[in-house]
Amino acid sequence: MPAPFRRGSEAREMSSNILFIDDDPAGREVALFNLRKAGYEVAAASDGGEGLSLFSSTKFDLVVTDIKMPGISGMEVLRRVRKQAPDVPVLVITAFGNVETAVEAMKAGAYDFIGKPFHRDQLLLAVGKALERLRLTEEVRELRNRTSGVAREIVCASAAMHRVLEMADRVAATDATILITGESGTGKELIARRIHVRSTRGENPFVAVNCAAIPGELLESELFGHARGAFTGAVRDRSGRFRQAEGGTLFLDEIGEIPLSLQAKLLRVLQEKVVDAVGSDVPVPVDVRILTATNRDLQDRIREGGFREDLYYRLNVVELRVPPLRERKEDIPLLAERFIKGLAEGRELVVPPQVMEKLCSRSWPGNVRELKNACERMVILCRGKEISMEDLPPLPGSPPPDGSSMGGEHGTEDWPPLPPEGLSLVDLERKVIERALRLKRGNITQAALYLRIPRHVLVYRLEKYGIERGG
Repeated sequence: MPAPFRRGSEAREMSSNILFIDDDPAGREVALFNLRKAGYEVAAASDGGEGLSLFSSTKFDLVVTDIKMPGISGMEVLRRVRKQAPDVPVLVITAFGNVETAVEAMKAGAYDFIGKPFHRDQLLLAVGKALERLRLTEEVRELRNRTSGVAREIVCASAAMHRVLEMADRVAATDATILITGESGTGKELIARRIHVRSTRGENPFVAVNCAAIPGELLESELFGHARGAFTGAVRDRSGRFRQAEGGTLFLDEIGEIPLSLQAKLLRVLQEKVVDAVGSDVPVPVDVRILTATNRDLQDRIREGGFREDLYYRLNVVELRVPPLRERKEDIPLLAERFIKGLAEGRELVVPPQVMEKLCSRSWPGNVRELKNACERMVILCRGKEISMEDLPPLPGSPPPDGSSMGGEHGTEDWPPLPPEGLSLVDLERKVIERALRLKRGNITQAALYLRIPRHVLVYRLEKYGIERGG
């Protein structure tokens, strides 16, 4: 039965999920009755093995375990819980007067111990204090994350996104390499940041690298560093991103774009925990957790010969697929309201139901990033206090208000004409990018959406061809 509403830390305690492990049926039944009567949600296990199985499949805020049990002991339960989820407090139940066992448990990381037999009030007091400590720990972490600028709030209402976040929180406490997949603009980096701040490395650096935005010839030095004089222009030593992330997390976005020549070197870092700087013969040990993301199918890249299969399996210990916005339309109203409120700069703008319905009906190929851009446009164009249908951006591919189009007078299907003498694909790509930028009035994000490529890929093309933002 749901607990009654309570304010402050009491509400936090009453909604907490507790795992109670004890091989004594009578004592277990009494404890469960008292805890549930106090408003807690409690799952019970009759031995250590059953308890660990439950802990691996469900998120618990507190574990209460007897020490002496057949099979897996309470001490082993304590050690495994501490390793899997260091922030979850563990209360141990010891035989009355067994001080040595209690001291051993405290040294192993137990929050507190309860002598057996125990009174109802003693149990509830110990549980309340343990959960209060967990709440304070979470608050301190949240404050640190806010001040560090690493954490980003994830707004969602859909069951699909909640499943992703639940899985992200479960793997956060481990050091496993995680592959985050999903279309461009779905929020893969937000998931990576969440994993980092909820891990034991959360107070250490979070370093993000977009592998597609850095030319291949520079990526090796960017990741692994270089020694002075390693190549022309290397006037001083460079530590590289791996060493910058020491003790923390390195997030490699668009991992599918990393050149084959560097994939073997990345595999060596994962296996040996050392980096080889360009121009140096001395490997440097590193302690870094690797998180990666891609909007491409790496299995296809493997079949094409563009990605190493052994590296794929090292990176994909756990895969988190972030669903596109069209598969979680319940999130659109929350996201739109949040974006509009943040972009309005103090203006109280109202989104009428018909406008929100129109937003929810779109497919959003650019996902959350495209939705945010649309909200920014609506805020800019809105002249009153209520956003109108006219403020909505046109659907991708629809002609702009002035009737101009990429295809000129012949329409898009006939553009461009193919000359019989041939043409330069490079020049054609440059011209298409320039015209898309003019069409979108220099807005790189909108031009990238129009061209159906990630924004960072367009930025790279602009730098490659020396194209000014104004087209």
